[in-house]
Amino acid sequence: PPSGVSLSAQPPGGQVALGDRLVLNCTVAAGTGLLSFSWHREGSGAELGTGPRLELRHVGDNDSGHYRCRVSNGDSMAESTPLKVTVL
Repeated sequence: PPSGVSLSAQPPGGQVALGDRLVLNCTVAAGTGLLSFSWHREGSGAELGTGPRLELRHVGDNDSGHYRCRVSNGDSMAESTPLKVTVL
C-alpha cells in the first residue's frame, strides 16, 4: 500500500500573492503498483486535479484553504497531512 504521502508547495510555506502561481507537489515514500493521485481542498467536494503535481496559475481569494493529496494503488489509499495555503 502507498505510505508516507507528503506535500510541498512552491512558493514554500504555501503563502502566495493574489494572482500569482502556486504549485503543489505530492510525493510518496513507499508504494507499489500503479499509483493514482487526486487533489482536494477542505470544504470543496470537487476533485481539483489528478497526478503528482497541482498547478494553480492565477490564485484567487477563494483558493485559500487546506489542501491534501490522496494516493491510491487500487486496493488501498493514503492521504497527506493538510497543507495550508494562504493567498496574500
